[in-house]
Amino acid sequence: MPTEGRPESLSGKLTSASAPSKEHDTLAVSGPELDKAPGHWLLARMGKRVLRPGGRELTEKLITALKITPADDVVEFAPGLGFTAGLVLLRQPRSYTGVERDESAAAMARRAVAGPARRIIVGDAGQSGLASGSASVVYGEAMLTMQSDAQKARIVQEAVRLLRSGGRYGIHELCLKPDNLAEEMKQEIQRELAQAIRVNARPLTVGEWRALLAGAGLQVKFEATNPMHLLKPARMVADEGILRALKIAFNILRTPAARRRVLQMRAILNRYANNLSAVALVAVKP
Repeated sequence: MPTEGRPESLSGKLTSASAPSKEHDTLAVSGPELDKAPGHWLLARMGKRVLRPGGRELTEKLITALKITPADDVVEFAPGLGFTAGLVLLRQPRSYTGVERDESAAAMARRAVAGPARRIIVGDAGQSGLASGSASVVYGEAMLTMQSDAQKARIVQEAVRLLRSGGRYGIHELCLKPDNLAEEMKQEIQRELAQAIRVNARPLTVGEWRALLAGAGLQVKFEATNPMHLLKPARMVADEGILRALKIAFNILRTPAARRRVLQMRAILNRYANNLSAVALVAVKP
């Protein structure tokens, strides 16, 4: 739970070597490997597909707020395994392009979005190589949180460059609350999260996320939040369905290293439940 050299997203990034192709492969990893793995990778190994901080519900609100139509040219940063892309493609945009950092992950995403006027390219979300003004909608989920402040700004600026006037940019990220949270508490939460999920998470407050978009010249038009309940049973069922949720729970219970890590992550999320949330924002380029 993801910049070059580090996992780019919380949304289930897996290389083809690590993605389970068969059910029995899901647990074919060693204890030390699971101990060191990023949290999103570990959960995906256990069978979890929805790894966004606000769950499927907030993703669906984001996609609805982006108001995608058959006239839109859509760009997604870090599509991962293509979960959100599937929701977007139901709206039949004129074109869809996913920008994926890793070639093997891009290959998997291509299988998920196969069809006319749909493609996945290998590139950096901060420097995609796509033409300026080539998109009417750009979005990314659970990726900016894992970037440094400079890289956050670079990715947002790239989104602005790609958008035509009137285009929409959507994000779904982990956030801190309240907006006036003390700096010492922010640093403590970031430190504890990094230790638990093995990735340098740098969430912002809602106000700071809004300021990041406004600083790039965007006008925020939509905001929604959801609790950070990634490992709560009710959210698990809502995101995955009861049968898959039970399968995930079974996989975790029978894998000691995974069980230790999940309990550690859940403890951190519970400890800071009053200060962690998820936010979706949609902003317009004037």
